[in-house]
Amino acid sequence: MIEHDRTGPLDLLTWCFSRIAMWAPFFIVLIILYEVIMRYFFAAATLWVNEMSLWIAGGIYLSAGLYAMQQRSHIRIFIIYDVVPLWMRRIFDVLSTICVCVFGMAVIYGGFGEANAKFWRWEAFGTAFDPPLPATIKPLILTMMLFLSLQVVSNLIRDWPSVAWVRKTFDILVTTFIVGLALAALYTLYIVPPEGNAVPLKWQIGIGIFLLGSIAIVLFGLVRDFNRTPKTWSDRDELEDEVAALKKDNIPDEILTGNPPKPEE
Repeated sequence: MIEHDRTGPLDLLTWCFSRIAMWAPFFIVLIILYEVIMRYFFAAATLWVNEMSLWIAGGIYLSAGLYAMQQRSHIRIFIIYDVVPLWMRRIFDVLSTICVCVFGMAVIYGGFGEANAKFWRWEAFGTAFDPPLPATIKPLILTMMLFLSLQVVSNLIRDWPSVAWVRKTFDILVTTFIVGLALAALYTLYIVPPEGNAVPLKWQIGIGIFLLGSIAIVLFGLVRDFNRTPKTWSDRDELEDEVAALKKDNIPDEILTGNPPKPEE
């Protein structure tokens, strides 16, 4: 698999999320292996492995959709899309983008109150290990829906691609929005937390580091790719990239074209 180019602040932030999520399954395997060893070899089963694996898997599931959107690898039905002219494809792309954004905003609007309440009272799972799954997964769902909506707009702007001023304006606006949202969250978390705030200090520090890191990533992405023109995306472009990568490994053209070379006598 050859990854799609990451251009702009939003793509870079999505890519960083995905890299964390890609290592998470390995961590799940390690802790389950530890549980098996402790349970069957030492008769000392753990209380935390099962809930921890659920906790991490939930984060992987949510972030995987965002990465799939950035990579354009989500499921699409092309039975009509491929037979219509270019102008109609653009209409379809705009309509699908609107549908994703409307769905994302509806989920955020409907779930914000519950997620906000669960986070500030630091609601736990209610088991012996008692991890704060509701307090973390609920806000994470809304966060990923927000970034998914932004990502689909970014894809639409870059894939055609649009004129430079439209792309640059979007990058500036999305960077300003993310930075402003992160600063507002930091202000609420540290300066004016609501009454009844039960978020542990170590979690406040971790969330603060995450927010500051997000600000640094989007600012770096804006500066790095501000004058970079993205390549028009298509299935053919991806195939050409794969062939070019194989040629770098000195694989004969006969194999790339599906005609293997004849064995030497």
